[in-house]
Amino acid sequence: MIEHNPWLDRFCWLLLTLSIVLMCFPIYYCFVAATLSLSDVTHTPMTLIPGMDLLKNLKDAIGKGGLATQMLNSFIMASGITLGKISISMLSAFAISYFEFPFKKTAFWLIFITLMLPIEVRILPTYEIAANILGPFKKVGELFDYTIYWEYSILNSYSGLILPLTASATATFLFRQFFLSMPDELTDAAKMDGATPMQFFRKILLPLSKTNIAALTVIIFIYGWNQYLWPQLITTTDDMKTAVMGINNLIPKEDELPEWNIAMAGSLITMIPPILVVVFMQKWFVKGLVEESK
Repeated sequence: MIEHNPWLDRFCWLLLTLSIVLMCFPIYYCFVAATLSLSDVTHTPMTLIPGMDLLKNLKDAIGKGGLATQMLNSFIMASGITLGKISISMLSAFAISYFEFPFKKTAFWLIFITLMLPIEVRILPTYEIAANILGPFKKVGELFDYTIYWEYSILNSYSGLILPLTASATATFLFRQFFLSMPDELTDAAKMDGATPMQFFRKILLPLSKTNIAALTVIIFIYGWNQYLWPQLITTTDDMKTAVMGINNLIPKEDELPEWNIAMAGSLITMIPPILVVVFMQKWFVKGLVEESK
């Protein structure tokens, strides 16, 4: 029996409304600032009524910050990280869930432990490998008195932006839990039909994992889009910088004219792709979270 209390319902609606206002106000403030002229945005206190200079400020932000190229770089980086994380996580979870091999549990826990090693912790060795992928092989060669002279760097490249961020212990764990929830009858039926392991993965597990993939796609895409530290470290040329780095270039520096309206316009531009991903995949995202919790 469910008891409805009108006062409790009103309190919940009030709390929800206040929460929405608190979360959306910074975005609205950013939007208003992006529509004002320089004199209006520097006026204290700044008005909360939108102005008429939005298109001008957006154009100036794109021209001054080079956001067109940077948005493309961020999209390629976020898409590559998303595709890489999901692909590697699904295959590793498939191997851990359905195959028996020595030190299987050890392999899983080694993957799980990497949750405690974010990119900030391993950034120096990751940078060393990105600067010379053959570096580890060079160290091994030195043990056997063999010198490797070749060097290959992925700095200032899309592969350098994407590859070091593709491994994901969280996604591997989630896919493993989902695969373990699959009934054994599916595996037995696939074996009776003569399906190979990869056919079972491609024709049965992959279609059943669509909602999980959709939910992780939203989370991982936003994660890749918002990356700042790693792109800041490995990119030194303007043609490889990302949109988040471009916003930093729009922020007024010391002894510069504080054009906060242009900086806010640039922030609005960089928010568009993640918002579109969430809007268009909201149904699948919610469905994936609900099914994951069952």
